[in-house]
Amino acid sequence: MKKVMIGLAAALLWVGIAASGMLAQTSDAGKSAAGSAANDAASNGASNASGANNASNADGPDYVIGADDTLHISVWKEPDLSETLPVRPDGKITMPLLNDVEAAGLTPLQLKNLLTEKLRKYLEDPRVTVVVTGMNSRRIFVTGEVTHSGAMPLLPHMTMLQALAAAGFTQFANLKAIYLLRNEGGKQVKYPFNYKQVVKGRHPEQNIPLQPGDTVVVP
Repeated sequence: MKKVMIGLAAALLWVGIAASGMLAQTSDAGKSAAGSAANDAASNGASNASGANNASNADGPDYVIGADDTLHISVWKEPDLSETLPVRPDGKITMPLLNDVEAAGLTPLQLKNLLTEKLRKYLEDPRVTVVVTGMNSRRIFVTGEVTHSGAMPLLPHMTMLQALAAAGFTQFANLKAIYLLRNEGGKQVKYPFNYKQVVKGRHPEQNIPLQPGDTVVVP
């Protein structure tokens, strides 16, 4: 009887040791998987953040200032020269000391360099920052059988399809006969756009990027 009890106790002890080992392996595997997942998430997050930053900065240096835009001009340690200004219809802004300065047709970086050069006559080391706070000059127009007609802000790389998605259609819209009107070289040019074909992936060449002043017509 004693031998049986001793044998049973040894068997139970062996089962306990084996179970403990299995639990330790499972815990280690879980920690390893969790660490790997965390590393992957961090890597993906960094990649996504980098892509987002690149996308947000893609158009900044290339933006061309136009009439009706709003600019915030800051001169370091010169609060009297730092203010938010509208670009007048003639393309100029008015600043203290400098009076009228041509801003339309320049990028923010070009205007910054121009103002820096002009302010050197009055300041020893002017440090200028130019930020476009209102892109009012970049507009397109959507008219016809749409739910939201009129002027629309032109976002970077906006296409025909994106503009129409924002405008919406009425029940009477002829989606096969949409067209774009654009002034090129003083002449009005018409570009056809078949919405039903484009959304099916056909005729992608019709989904052209829009330009300031374009008019989209939905008959």
